Formats: sequence, C-alpha cells, structure tokens
Amino acid sequence: MTFLTSSKGRTGKTAWGLNAPVRKVTVTLACLIGCTLLFYAGWELIIVGVLCVLFAFLYTTGPYPLSYNGWGDVLVIIFFGFVPVGGTYYVQALTWTPDVTVASLVCGLLIDTLLVVNNYRDREADARSGKQTIIVRFGEKFGRYFYLALGITASLLCLRFLSEGHFYAGLLPQLYLIPHFFTWKKMVRIYNGKKLNNILGETSRNMLLMGVLLSLGLLLG
Repeated sequence: MTFLTSSKGRTGKTAWGLNAPVRKVTVTLACLIGCTLLFYAGWELIIVGVLCVLFAFLYTTGPYPLSYNGWGDVLVIIFFGFVPVGGTYYVQALTWTPDVTVASLVCGLLIDTLLVVNNYRDREADARSGKQTIIVRFGEKFGRYFYLALGITASLLCLRFLSEGHFYAGLLPQLYLIPHFFTWKKMVRIYNGKKLNNILGETSRNMLLMGVLLSLGLLLG
C-alpha cells in the first residue's frame, strides 16, 4: 500500500489505480501476511500493523484527510522510513540502535523527495481543489528549496556513521548530492507542467543510488 497519491480529487482511486474494494482486499492480505512476523518479533508488531492500516485510510479518507491538510510529508518519513527500515531491523535483531534511527530517517527523507516533486508539479491543481499540501501553504519557492534540503539533510545525516567507525557508510552517500543537485536545478528550470514527470523518474533514480551507496558503505564498514 502507498501514501503517495495523485491530486485528482477524492474520487475513490489513488495513483496506484485501485478502487476502494480492491484496496480493502489488498490491505486484508497484507495484514494476514504481516501476522506471520509475530512469530519472530512478538505482539508489539500488532500495534505497528494497526497504525499502518489506520493511517493508510486516514491519509485520503475521513473528515480530515491527512494528505489534504499538509501531513503527507510527516507520514512518509514515518511509514516509509522508520517503519520499514527500523521495523525490518527490529524483526531480525529484536533491538534498536542509533544507527537504525539514522538509516530510517535517511530513507524517510529521501522518499519524501518523491512526494515533494509530486506536490510541486500539482501545486496549482491542488490549490484549486482545496488540497493544502505544504507547498500549497508556503508556495513554490518553499517547495523547490524543501526538495533540495531533504536530499542534503539525508546525505549529511550519513556522516553520523563515521562516529561509529563506518567510514564508507559515512562518505559514500555524499556522492548522492551530485545527481540530487542537478535534478533540483532541472526541476526549478522546468517550473511546472508535465515535464516535471521526468523529475519523478530522476528522483527515483537518485533514491536508488543512495540506497546502493549506503548499503555498500555499511557492508564495507
């Protein structure tokens, strides 16, 4: 399931193309499969699972859709950063470390760049439809620098690994800043329109690059 939805209005379909009944079946299957993790990590995961399902629905439905009121970025950092990265580590190690916190935050910030591009592209349509993303709230200039800042912050956070002796994990991710900067420059130059879809692709590529660099760095030590 995903929080990254389009801004075509509350029509019952998300950017991933599934209507409400299909989403319910998908969520049910995800819950059943996820329950197998209880054998490894205990009942605590039930709380995590319930929160995931709850916020998946609250994201675009209910009297206060979170994505329409500027909470999308926070939820992406939590549910695409801390939950998958930290959750995966916890299931296998049954513990949590400062390095896991940093890696989770790095992942969440990077994935949020994808949401920011989506909201940057759709800012005018969002404003007309009443969707108050933070880019609609604070404007185009804020959105462009927010995108840049997310990537820079994620890279700089990796320097924290140096204090734990992970030399490569701290330095290799800094290479991500090169394509991130050029993608940002291109996004600013395009400014609006369908050509910003290309920035979505480049942002996804940059995210993959960071994942590879950080993983390689952690393996090398």
